Amino acid sequence: MERNDGEVRKPLKILFRDPWAVAALGFLGLVLFIAAVGPWLAPESPIDSNLADRLQPVGTPGHLLGTDELGRDVLSRLLYGARPSVGVGFAAVAVAMAVGVPLGLAAGYFGSWVDSLLSRTTDVFLAFPYVLLAIAVIAALGPGFYHAMLAVAIAGIPYYIRIARGSALALRHRDFVEASKSAGASHLRILWSHMLPNALSPLLVAATLDVGWMITAAAGLSFLGLGAQPPMAEWGVMLSDGRQFVRVAPHLTLVPGIAIFVVVLALNILGDALRDVLDPRLAGRR
Repeated sequence: MERNDGEVRKPLKILFRDPWAVAALGFLGLVLFIAAVGPWLAPESPIDSNLADRLQPVGTPGHLLGTDELGRDVLSRLLYGARPSVGVGFAAVAVAMAVGVPLGLAAGYFGSWVDSLLSRTTDVFLAFPYVLLAIAVIAALGPGFYHAMLAVAIAGIPYYIRIARGSALALRHRDFVEASKSAGASHLRILWSHMLPNALSPLLVAATLDVGWMITAAAGLSFLGLGAQPPMAEWGVMLSDGRQFVRVAPHLTLVPGIAIFVVVLALNILGDALRDVLDPRLAGRR
């Protein structure tokens, strides 16, 4: 069951009438651009130290955002760190959706023991706090940037199983699904052509909000020494390195902290706007 062009364009028109959503979308586009070309924009190397220039304040000539405890340029580290810090959220969500959505659709569509098995397994994982589950995965794999990304992705899989399962349960007895079965369509074709397209709206909203959470979670793991490791330029690592100098050089924690805050805020604003546009229960308010 496919949407026509008008059904696709209408939500976009509503979305672009929201100035906050447009501002958030434009800011995120700028962040993604910086993440892509940050290494070419950075004035200096993010790892080369110069102890003679350590702990320079914001506005120092040649160091717009100051320097850290090793004399490294904070602006360069911020620009280099945009790619891993923001990319980890999108990559982790992609992995979680790639695993969780097919499992959730299968559980809701087939029902019976398949649904019972997947639902009970999902309940077990959801019983653990996300961060605790991510730390448990890190404990098994060892610290590192890619292990942290995998850990937050695994912690997010049950979330997408639950959303996709709910959508499939609501759709599996609809007329167009029954008609496809009567026409001899395979289960795989029904899942791909009917279940997935109709589940995309709640999944898109959930993914937009979840990217922000995963960025924060990955930065938190790096702050604890479980994710990205020094001297890698990553915002969580910058927070961890700067916390002991918070009294004498507060910019070392403020700069990456504000960067994480505004990116996650923009993602939340965009996610809320998408929810208002795509949720049929709110259609009467527009």
